[in-house]
Amino acid sequence: MSNNFHQFIKAVGTGPRHNHDLTREQMCEAMTMMLNKEAYSEQISAFLLGWRLKPETNEEFQGALDAFDNFILKKNIPNSIELGYPYDGKRNNPFLFTLIAKVLEDYNLNIVVSGDELQPAKEGVTAKEIATNITPTSNLYFFDRKSNFKELNSLTQVRNRLATRTGLNTVERLTNPASSEIGFVGVFHKPFMEKYAAMFGPRYKKLVIVKGNEGTSEIYSKCQYWIVENGIATEYKLDPADFGINYTKSWDRISLEESLEIINNPSEELMKIVKLNAALILFVSNKTSSIEDGYKLLTQ
Repeated sequence: MSNNFHQFIKAVGTGPRHNHDLTREQMCEAMTMMLNKEAYSEQISAFLLGWRLKPETNEEFQGALDAFDNFILKKNIPNSIELGYPYDGKRNNPFLFTLIAKVLEDYNLNIVVSGDELQPAKEGVTAKEIATNITPTSNLYFFDRKSNFKELNSLTQVRNRLATRTGLNTVERLTNPASSEIGFVGVFHKPFMEKYAAMFGPRYKKLVIVKGNEGTSEIYSKCQYWIVENGIATEYKLDPADFGINYTKSWDRISLEESLEIINNPSEELMKIVKLNAALILFVSNKTSSIEDGYKLLTQ
């Protein structure tokens, strides 16, 4: 093992007076060493905690993504929309991506989702558990990180032993394994919108950031969303009630089995929510002139 990694721990873990931000190139080097296991597990843990507390910068996030690009096994999937999900899962409501893909199957749009084993700290149902327990439609492409980005997958044990969120939880959401031109990502808090716009925006022709359900881009209730194009983020609001949708989202924890049952046998109101999410995708993809037109198209 090389001792060169010590310099990065010192940068983020020596306290407020001596910590300093890393350049994009330095962060790329640090992340590359972690992914190559050129640092001990204890060093990786120390860095991830220090990085979180420092805290992370947009330039560092971009450097981490630069490193990811050198490891991810990518495919070129045309007309694809990447839906980026958190890797700590969903606890209270089912994932919608399988149903969204089904609704959009006849519109020449491919849905791309990545997943992995559960990461800290929510302990929800993961996208991988859903994707590997359903029969996908022809336009749904699931990338299992265990095979297409095994280096990051190999850090799962270290991360779960930490049992807390780190910068990896943020940066891993959109890795663009399919060379998609449009990406969707969810955000819990509005201030993070600017971080996501700076981090992911340059990697897509259009980036859609949604203050959606459980930190995902899925819209279950009234919310804000932003479309980032050419470096400019424009804010919008979307309310299912304006479309006559009266779906009541769950506040109770659901199991994998319960989630699969809901997906396999969706209620009429849930399908309205699915079609509203799909209508947003149609609009962003220039398939319709508005979300309203897309929703009418999908419900006629």
